[in-house]
Amino acid sequence: MSEWLQDLEALEAISRDPDACEILLRMAALAHEGRTGTFLDELHSDGDLDRDTKGALAELASDASFLFALEDYLTRTARVH
Repeated sequence: MSEWLQDLEALEAISRDPDACEILLRMAALAHEGRTGTFLDELHSDGDLDRDTKGALAELASDASFLFALEDYLTRTARVH
């Protein structure tokens, strides 16, 4: 399967999870504002999250191009549906 199709499937899977959409769109907004570092600091100091969850969220928050692509995908597909 080509890489772009895998990416599209990942975006579609995320779009079907309202909680994931909310979190990732908030991360995208922080990235637009240049505040990702603040989020990462708070994430690492959060005692309620396990190490794996923190690692996954930190990886996503550090990938602005993914967050912006997801934001664009959700905006465009919301118009269609």
